[in-house]
Amino acid sequence: MAGQTDTAIALHYSQALPAPMVVASGKGALAQAIRRVAEEAGVPCVADAELADSLIRLEVNALIPESLYEVIAELLVFVRDLRMGQ
Repeated sequence: MAGQTDTAIALHYSQALPAPMVVASGKGALAQAIRRVAEEAGVPCVADAELADSLIRLEVNALIPESLYEVIAELLVFVRDLRMGQ
């Protein structure tokens, strides 16, 4: 996920987790590196500056807060649909 402030946050979710987890986050050069690794791995990147601003405040390995469940669920469905269409 990328924001207009050159921010990137990588999320991970599996059914074994109670909620999606932040696995990487950063700004500037670190954000560029996160996006580059995602692109090389074929992981879709979604630009949402407002969501990125909320997620950048979380620590790495933190579960997303319940207040973001709905928007993250919509994001995960979008990514799933992208992958199914490939």
